[in-house]
Amino acid sequence: MILLGLNACQWGETNKTQPDVNTDTLAYTYKTIHQRANDCGDKADTNCTVAKLKYPEFKTDSALNDTIKSRLLNMFYTDKPYSGIDDMLKRYFDSYYNMKKTDERPDMVFDLDAYAKILRQDSSLTTLEVSGYSYQGGAHGGSVTTFINWNTKSNKSVTLSDILINNYQPELNKIAEKIFRSQEKLSDTSSLANDYFFANDKFALNNNYSITPLGLRFFYNQYEIKPYAAGTTELFVPYKNIRSLLRPNTVVTQYIK
Repeated sequence: MILLGLNACQWGETNKTQPDVNTDTLAYTYKTIHQRANDCGDKADTNCTVAKLKYPEFKTDSALNDTIKSRLLNMFYTDKPYSGIDDMLKRYFDSYYNMKKTDERPDMVFDLDAYAKILRQDSSLTTLEVSGYSYQGGAHGGSVTTFINWNTKSNKSVTLSDILINNYQPELNKIAEKIFRSQEKLSDTSSLANDYFFANDKFALNNNYSITPLGLRFFYNQYEIKPYAAGTTELFVPYKNIRSLLRPNTVVTQYIK
């Protein structure tokens, strides 16, 4: 089991005034799973193999619950898909026990920590961050952060095509690249070939974003566009910059004043 690509996001723009919206929200409770390997004994979690998961379960939205669980499972690469969280945990601990048979490091332990948390809820939209970290004996662990933007009225995920006009991609990419170059302190003509991993050395937005009251927040995970040591990259595109691209009567309309 290998993590595809967690760094908890420290989003900017937090001090700006957010628009007032209706806050009729879905009811939920958090489920917590904490399992330790059978050789942990009285060791602290930091010194033994542990798996920790925490995620919300919505009382009246099974489709959203299934989406959350699927996202948690899909963070971890395997040649055989997991049938559920119990299957993932069993195979995680089995992998640890098998490695212990041949690994000579006395202090070698695995670590799995994954969660989904609600970033925002209102009458039209529920936004969640789904993150995970895994270490399984290699040089270093791996982490990934993704997002779920859920239309609470139509009961499905919100895509950029749902909120932006047809053929929005070139203009959105152009606006986002200008913001990216500014925050990376690059000129309009600076090459992206040496320090970034964009395909064909051309800037491109990914499909990993959260919808906020102030704009769209895109998030690039470790290794995605920069070396591992450079960490993650956040790119915020305010609605004011893309007003001409916004469709009317969508989940973001309530935020536009």
